[in-house]
Amino acid sequence: MSKQVTSNKIKHSMGDRIFDFINVFLLVLLVVACFYPFYYVICASFSKASLFMSHSGILLKPIGLSTAAYKKVFENSSIWTGYINTIYYVVGGTAINIAMTVIGAYFLSRKNIPGKGIITVFIMFTMYFSGGMIPAFLNIQSLGLYDTRAALLLPGAINTFNLIIMRTAMASVDDSMEESARLDGANHITILVKIMLPLTKATVAVLVLYYGVSHWNSWFPAMIYLEDRAKEPLQLFLRQVLIMNDMSDMNIGEDQELISETIKYATIIVSTVPILCLYPFLQKYFTKGMMIGAIKG
Repeated sequence: MSKQVTSNKIKHSMGDRIFDFINVFLLVLLVVACFYPFYYVICASFSKASLFMSHSGILLKPIGLSTAAYKKVFENSSIWTGYINTIYYVVGGTAINIAMTVIGAYFLSRKNIPGKGIITVFIMFTMYFSGGMIPAFLNIQSLGLYDTRAALLLPGAINTFNLIIMRTAMASVDDSMEESARLDGANHITILVKIMLPLTKATVAVLVLYYGVSHWNSWFPAMIYLEDRAKEPLQLFLRQVLIMNDMSDMNIGEDQELISETIKYATIIVSTVPILCLYPFLQKYFTKGMMIGAIKG
């Protein structure tokens, strides 16, 4: 008995092929445009300082392979202090952010709560209007938070945009699940921990990424609210190196003018790679978490 195999291949017209070619070409250019600056920084950080300073134009590989810049960076105690502080701010700050955002989102997602609409309006108001930098500084000072680590953690405990994302995710959970839990005697804490969080873990993972990256990249609040350099995050140290050109902590000696440029690139790599390593672990949740609440039906 013979089987007849039919081909269901879609035939593409010449116009379709031209469109596909142009589309792929433009996407490849976009990938190169996004990736090359990071690749340039990597090559520059591993280049020999004297040869790199005399080079101009596109850089496709390290010039005179050297790890001198990384040795100077890792010998600097301020880097390690900044790392420890940044990890503390990222872990502690993200934990506070997620806890406050989840609790606030759970409240806003509940039905038949008196005054919920007015409270939501006041919360949304903070997305568009703020008191400004000087009132915020005076507020931190009057609360006794100036030059403390809490000044970097508590004022931004909830991001309104992230709160709305979490509220939408929780509101999309079927009401019958909550009703069943209540019939079994569950209270709000049980419903939040055992029903809402497991069903919205994709959104929580996305918010962990958002808050974590925000804390990792934050330097402005530390510059305003901190005086003790032992409490400064890594990004503030990076700013001093890149913008202020402050190499006083590097102990680079007589060849400062030569090696200072490669040190800048090495510092960028050291402060950027760890947060990039976080993305693969949360990537599978990212699209799902962002799409929750986008489609109704």
